Amino acid sequence: MNLELRHLRVVCAIAETGSVTKAASTLGLAQPALTAQLQRIERTLGGPLFDRDRRGARPTALGELVLARARVLLPAMKGLQDEAARLAGAGDAPRRYRFGGVNSPILGRLVHRLAAEQPQAQITTYASWSVDELAQLVTGGRLDYALTGVCGDSTPSADYGLSWREVAVDPVMVLLPESHALADRDEVALAELRHEQWVAAPGDGCFGDCFAAACARAGFTPRKLYEADVRGCIDLVDAGAAVALCQATFRPVAGLVTRRLAGTPLRWRLMLGWHPESPAARVADLVVETALMAYTDSLAPHPAYLAWLLRNPSFGLRATATVGADPRVRTA
Repeated sequence: MNLELRHLRVVCAIAETGSVTKAASTLGLAQPALTAQLQRIERTLGGPLFDRDRRGARPTALGELVLARARVLLPAMKGLQDEAARLAGAGDAPRRYRFGGVNSPILGRLVHRLAAEQPQAQITTYASWSVDELAQLVTGGRLDYALTGVCGDSTPSADYGLSWREVAVDPVMVLLPESHALADRDEVALAELRHEQWVAAPGDGCFGDCFAAACARAGFTPRKLYEADVRGCIDLVDAGAAVALCQATFRPVAGLVTRRLAGTPLRWRLMLGWHPESPAARVADLVVETALMAYTDSLAPHPAYLAWLLRNPSFGLRATATVGADPRVRTA
């Protein structure tokens, strides 16, 4: 592993907070992910940077050396970036927005809003089922933003140094044909689907550990799992050959219904990521705000789900939009 500036920021954050746990909170990372990253940094540098015990983390002699260099390098690099931005005029809004993602409930509305607000902007999209691939492309400068989702309390990998903002949290629902025996219910217990066959799209979704764990808690192991693209998933469900998990804002399809899973055993967190040292970072707040409004737009075809959000304020928007978002579904 090559040492990068983001690694030096991690070391400084741990030294300043005196704790890996507190540093993880400051950096917006999960504590195990930050611990693993620190271990990789220490292997690269050849020794431990901190002595850690119940009282916290204190720099070793090697740690003090690294901190001394980092406290010179980081401000110098920040100054270089600021001067370069002023010289190049990069402080203005970028003329392009390059988004990566797939099967996002808000991508189309996000692009539409940005295009309407900035008609001269060049907006492109790239499809990938892999969160890691999207993160690599953002880190490498080939994309500006990654729009993806994660299941439950998991977080995208910290290895790529991206900043992630949680846009919304939705319960995962089940997609059934109208002819299904449970289709007339408002919600369905996961255990009632124990005999079903399932279909899922490829990629990093809830059909990994989260779904298996939820089924285990419900007392069963899921049967055969088909893998298909979104169109194939819809066709298999429509044919009665399988049922599928789907997002709460899944666009209605004739002949199919979405139903809530009782007790919301699965949650889907919609995330927007960017590299903190890229030009895109300077307008990230604007893009996040636009994403929040796009999410609110996506609720319009789902009045029943919107009514459910009113009764369940722990779901829905996860950040405050300054304008345009529906306050009925906003959470702090």
